[in-house]
Amino acid sequence: MSAPPTDVIETPVAPKRVEGTRVRRSRVHRMLRLAAADLFRSPRGAVPVVERGMFRQVFLLWAVARATSLGLLWGAYELARSLGLSHGPDGQRIGTFLDYITEWDADRYGQISVEGYPVSLPMNVQGDILPNNWAFLPVFPTLERIFSPLAGGSWQLAGVGISILATLGATWVLFLLLRRTTTPKAAWWAVVFFSFAPLSFVYVLGYAESLLMLLLFSALLLMHQRRYLAVAPIGVIAAFTRPGALAIALALGILFLVRFFRRRVDPFPRIQVIGILVSGALSATAGLMWPVIAQAVTGTRNAYIRTETGWWLQSVGNDEFIPLTPWFRQAATHLGVIGPFLVIALMAGFAMLLWSRSVRRLGIVIVSFAFSYGLYLFAVFLPQQSTFRLMVPLSPLLGDERLSKTRKRRTAIIAGCIALQTLCVWVLWTVNHP
Repeated sequence: MSAPPTDVIETPVAPKRVEGTRVRRSRVHRMLRLAAADLFRSPRGAVPVVERGMFRQVFLLWAVARATSLGLLWGAYELARSLGLSHGPDGQRIGTFLDYITEWDADRYGQISVEGYPVSLPMNVQGDILPNNWAFLPVFPTLERIFSPLAGGSWQLAGVGISILATLGATWVLFLLLRRTTTPKAAWWAVVFFSFAPLSFVYVLGYAESLLMLLLFSALLLMHQRRYLAVAPIGVIAAFTRPGALAIALALGILFLVRFFRRRVDPFPRIQVIGILVSGALSATAGLMWPVIAQAVTGTRNAYIRTETGWWLQSVGNDEFIPLTPWFRQAATHLGVIGPFLVIALMAGFAMLLWSRSVRRLGIVIVSFAFSYGLYLFAVFLPQQSTFRLMVPLSPLLGDERLSKTRKRRTAIIAGCIALQTLCVWVLWTVNHP
């Protein structure tokens, strides 16, 4: 039985030049031609069909990794409690371990699951909207409310359980996606790095990140299989799970343009045209609906955007939100004149990563999504400690074969991941916001 179609297509071999014909190609043209050859060729060594028993191996990896995260959190919890430290935005003494892993944003989701969203918004004397629960989207707290009866009426247990199980799904789907875009070895080590990543302790907290990654990776897998219409419900649900689902719509738009202009060498059937347009439109519409809903319910103009910028007041003040400026504002505020140049250097570095041949070989689906999600983060989010957590959906880039090329490199990465996860549990969770 033949493997399912993918978006990694062999580039047609150009006809040989007639002898004596002199054709000049610019360096840029050659670079673009080579880039296209990498993006659209069939990946060498990729095996779309997963061998029997692979789910068991991924399951064991997930179980060990999540047990490691829980163990690190437990150790930090015991240390913090022995030192009498406070925890969470209210600065209260640490209570039970369950309280400890459901603080910060997790507590916000719990409040929404029990009380819903506020109708009136808190403001300071200057008229700035202060941080409130409208910044948190409704899918995760709704699931907490639905499943809390199965957890003895505890939204905390329900939230942690949803997060942990969603991570199992996200790990498996990421593995399936990368088995279609890179070698079996690179795909396996990518999910190992994903499972033990420095911020992977978030996967066992009452946060929505695990659920978002399950949805995003599922959308990418369907896009790779060219089942575009099936992306629509996933894009809509993701849009009400966590900010960032607009990247699905932009990635679909990029894929539409690529498929349209390559339709002579790679047929673009009408059913796929309709599917990609419908899914892109629905995902984009859903991604823009929450600000409309927040404004309609609260009666406050730009309620959602002003709520999000409520977390910015102490960092960059209360200037009006302008897309594509938050990183420059933060850098200029705290680093002075050199700050914007560092932001430009960071953007250039990300572009060079996506342009690198090893990443291009992951295919147009992963590269277009990574570009879209990176652009989304840059356009709307203020860089801070939470930025590292927000970058986790870029995990398909871990399929870069350079990361798993040698045993020494793999060992160093795993050791570094566990060491950094230990540090992050303490610095970005126990004594600060992640």
